[in-house]
Amino acid sequence: MRDVDWRLVAELMKNSRRSDRELAKTLGVSQPTVSRIISRLQKEGVIKEYTVIPDFCKLGFNLMAIIMYKLEADSPEEFREQRKAARELDSRERRPFLFVMSGIGLGKDLVVISFHKDYGDYAAYMNSVKEAASRTKAYMNVESIEGFLIDLNYQDHYQPVTFSKIATHLLTRENNEKE
Repeated sequence: MRDVDWRLVAELMKNSRRSDRELAKTLGVSQPTVSRIISRLQKEGVIKEYTVIPDFCKLGFNLMAIIMYKLEADSPEEFREQRKAARELDSRERRPFLFVMSGIGLGKDLVVISFHKDYGDYAAYMNSVKEAASRTKAYMNVESIEGFLIDLNYQDHYQPVTFSKIATHLLTRENNEKE
């Protein structure tokens, strides 16, 4: 990606509601250039969607949970089947996910970030996950589940959830690479 592409993505991450004209002025390029770059980045899949990050507490969510799973599987194909079964289960039960991603680290295979109104809601959610895992043992064999809870009402968090911070990092990274 070119320098202007990086800067445009960063500016959109800070505020995707800005007009192409405002973005052009900030980036020091023409408005048609901004429109062309946005169109190209959308076609290439660099820009996937435009969204907002709400205040989750004002929506009634006081806890954010980071839940990590260790799945038992003997082969990559079995892992794929387990993930497929988990997606089907989640689509039927409408769970409060921000995202579910496969990965590696800390001896776990899957991480889920979910939102809950309180600890009782989280505990009920975890019980439903464990029940669902035991009901679908043939498809999704869960070895262990561990969670980490974040109180969203806590006023002294180090860095709250924001894409502006990531955008600033992108701009800093790009400037460092130039030097």
